[in-house]
Amino acid sequence: MDPEYFIMSTKQPLHASLSAIATPRRFDTLSPLRYLTRRIYLYFASHSQISTSQSSPLRVVCISDTHNRTTIIPDGDILIHAGDLSDNGTISEIQAQIDWLASLPHTHKIAIAGNHDSWLDPEIRTKLPVIEQEGSLDWKSVRYVQSEAVTLEVGKRAWNIYAAPHVPYCGSNSFAFQYQRHSPPWKKTPACHIPADTDILITHTPPRFHQDLASSDSRHLGCKALLEEVWRVRPKLHVFGHVHASRGMSLVRWDYGQKAYERTCLRKDAGLLELLDLWAWIDLSIVVVCGFSREVNNVLRRNTGQESIMVNAAVWTDSHGHLEYPIQVAEL
Repeated sequence: MDPEYFIMSTKQPLHASLSAIATPRRFDTLSPLRYLTRRIYLYFASHSQISTSQSSPLRVVCISDTHNRTTIIPDGDILIHAGDLSDNGTISEIQAQIDWLASLPHTHKIAIAGNHDSWLDPEIRTKLPVIEQEGSLDWKSVRYVQSEAVTLEVGKRAWNIYAAPHVPYCGSNSFAFQYQRHSPPWKKTPACHIPADTDILITHTPPRFHQDLASSDSRHLGCKALLEEVWRVRPKLHVFGHVHASRGMSLVRWDYGQKAYERTCLRKDAGLLELLDLWAWIDLSIVVVCGFSREVNNVLRRNTGQESIMVNAAVWTDSHGHLEYPIQVAEL
């Protein structure tokens, strides 16, 4: 049986991916201009297209948040697991996931930790049952990366990858690699910055405002400091997970329209009084103008070079291993 998956290709428009992009929630209607701005932004994002001169694009299979479960995975050049391999974070659970990943045929396999993978964080490991604190993992053909840069040779090209497991504090002291939002790891010292030449970025947390909406209360759970780093680096592909409800793909264009969209997401509910907010109207206008500009570039097949694929790769399956959402595959 062929695996179910969704491709964001370098050669196809994204009409099919509209459902994979987090749409405005009910709370947006409390501020009409915010609602309208988000709807227009998402409309243009769903009609975007990535241009490339490569005849044989790199095929990256993206998964995250498997939480001990396994499923059928599509073929690709690189398989990325963006954290939360396990549910309880024990060495036995993590090793079982490694064994599954190692059995897959992908030439390159990279995994990072998530907040559920407690054993991988030495500071949290001591909170596990004593019997689960000792031992070691056999990563086999899987490359485990923790806050470091690696380079993979695929075909005739080298791809620079940076991966880090950290997440903003999310409610349990037993979770791994957590940080307080006022002290993000990306900003502590220059050595902690994401390398500027990163092609593929892997984190467990999303950047703020990008596929990070919680299902229960429509809060943005992503990291603001990470968003600032992504703006600086602008990787070709950013793979993350953590927020299951916002899994899917989107295309980000690093332009004034993107800034206007993010400013809009920051605004508080204002009701009809928002109609008197000049800056809200200005941001709406910027999103519209930049959206039409993107459409013109698509028609003329212009490559601005200022675009990134964002993938919330969270995977969830039922008890029989059947996918509840397609596996995400990005082609660069």
